[in-house]
Amino acid sequence: MLTLKKKQQMELLEKAQEFIGRKMSNMSTSDRVEASREAKSLILSINEIYKETKDPNLMEVMKEVTVKKKKIEKRLNGVPLV
Repeated sequence: MLTLKKKQQMELLEKAQEFIGRKMSNMSTSDRVEASREAKSLILSINEIYKETKDPNLMEVMKEVTVKKKKIEKRLNGVPLV
């Protein structure tokens, strides 16, 4: 049981690192929406594990994914009109 959770945690961290390293230039709007949803899913999954373990590495990864997600959403929403 414990090894299964550890394995899931490692898979999540690998997915998060892949997401962070992914290039976001030349993305279509639908690609941005998909990436934003993927980021949200990653953040929520990592948060569930973080609640149990309080691992500072998980918090750092979560912060990095959140920063990337905010950049994507900024591009999605565009510049607000005055």
